[in-house]
Amino acid sequence: MPITKILERNAALYGEEISLVEINPEIKEVAANWKDYELVETNPEKRYRREMTWREFDDKANRFANFLLGRGLQKGHKVAILLMNCLEWLPVYFGILKTGALAVPLNYRYTEDEIKYCLDLAECDVLIFGPEFTDRVDAIREQIPKIKIKLFLGVGHPAFAESYYALTACCSSAAPKVNLSDDDDAAIYFSSGTTGFPKAILHTQRALMISCEVEMNHHGQTREDNFLCIPPLYHTGAKMHWFGSFLAGSRAVLLRGVKPEWIIKAVSEEQITIVWLLVPWAQDILDAIERGDIKLADYRLDQWRLMHIGAQPVPPSLVKRWKHYFPKHDYDTNYGLSESIGPGCVHLGIENIHKVGAIGKAGYSWEVQIVDENGKPVDQGAVGELCVKGPGVMKCYYNNPEATAEILKNGWLFTGDMARMDEDGFIYLVDRKKDVIITGGENIYPVQIEDFLRTHDAIKDVAVIGLPDHRLGEITAAIIELKPGFSSSEAELMQFCTALPRYKRPRKIIFDHVPRNPTGKIEKPKLREKYCGSGSLVEMETES
Repeated sequence: MPITKILERNAALYGEEISLVEINPEIKEVAANWKDYELVETNPEKRYRREMTWREFDDKANRFANFLLGRGLQKGHKVAILLMNCLEWLPVYFGILKTGALAVPLNYRYTEDEIKYCLDLAECDVLIFGPEFTDRVDAIREQIPKIKIKLFLGVGHPAFAESYYALTACCSSAAPKVNLSDDDDAAIYFSSGTTGFPKAILHTQRALMISCEVEMNHHGQTREDNFLCIPPLYHTGAKMHWFGSFLAGSRAVLLRGVKPEWIIKAVSEEQITIVWLLVPWAQDILDAIERGDIKLADYRLDQWRLMHIGAQPVPPSLVKRWKHYFPKHDYDTNYGLSESIGPGCVHLGIENIHKVGAIGKAGYSWEVQIVDENGKPVDQGAVGELCVKGPGVMKCYYNNPEATAEILKNGWLFTGDMARMDEDGFIYLVDRKKDVIITGGENIYPVQIEDFLRTHDAIKDVAVIGLPDHRLGEITAAIIELKPGFSSSEAELMQFCTALPRYKRPRKIIFDHVPRNPTGKIEKPKLREKYCGSGSLVEMETES
């Protein structure tokens, strides 16, 4: 069943109930560009809030679909979405799906050249963009002739674009009569643009629907739940976690901002029950509590039942700290890739907190195996490449059969992640296949060293990379970002690392900011470029 039918069901059953809420603590920067904000007075801060019922959600999706159909769009056309998280994002997405065209979400950090590259690669016909991107789109508008329709989603519009609000307001809110099947192409997502040129990942309607079922099966969303969505909606991680709430017909809140105080305030005031965090955000919340910036007694948090983390391996020390302050929370983590329609192909499970550090076992409807360089399963406990198989595997890399053939083999998706399985069948990520550091013929897996270093009280974040070495080929270097107000020295951290086996100890400590992309992944190519003078060719996008 196409996922659009779920929206129509929710509108029919829960029409006047709130489906989505948007909270924007930074409205001063965009106040002139958005409609219908309600100012909510909270002392000493002000914030802005909008909400939408299920009926309004479906109506807006239908209006956008009918606009596109009226302008000649058909199955197979592509509509690119270049928007910050906002209340309109999801109705736009579902409106595209209702036409049978493909939704093509774009990373909001893309430069002009990257936007053009992705529009060309996906062969997009329409671009809808927000006010934050006007200058970038203006810079390339003469270079994207295939884009026949440029829509501006905001108040007013630049001369080279048309107004989304004006054009959709007069369109019918009736559901368009387009027959969709599970095998129809539905969306193109892009692999991480921080790891070389992105690839266009093609998914079907079936894959979107299975992601809903996987998420609900793993986290048991009900009508009483309320999901806080903070990560960017262009990414599969955020949206596919929301899909569980969508399938349940329960409310979700879009928070524009990641400050710890904003997150805790939103959980309290909106009575959030489920929060998905990235590791840095969880660490920032804990640090703010420990500094006294957040006093938990000032908030209503008893309803919060589940905290789960994704986008990278989770340090066990973080979960231990979290459970100290939130002992009643269930904790979970998922692993997935954009190529596997986001999180869930591997799943820890809230009942397995004793296995924190593992990404889990095969998720609902998925299979997993760990193989050697010849594609043969390795012995239990040995390190090999993680492969997954299931109904959410991408159809292909769009217009790239060579790259598709490299990672899709007999239905198995070769993830490029190195992993091992323990005696109980739980899988642990070891590192990216192409991030392995080879020093003197010995394989070093940076994640193991990073997890250890994060246990140091002064360390906020860490990235381990290989530096060229004439004698050993590579040596390990740890890029250390210290917590505000803390200090440490290279000698102190070298002493701390004596608890590691000698061959795993960093040979160099560098104090610097650890860059991460919007989905929480360490941007190691930037660090390699800075300290080695060369980038990385890692091309898969991973979420744990």
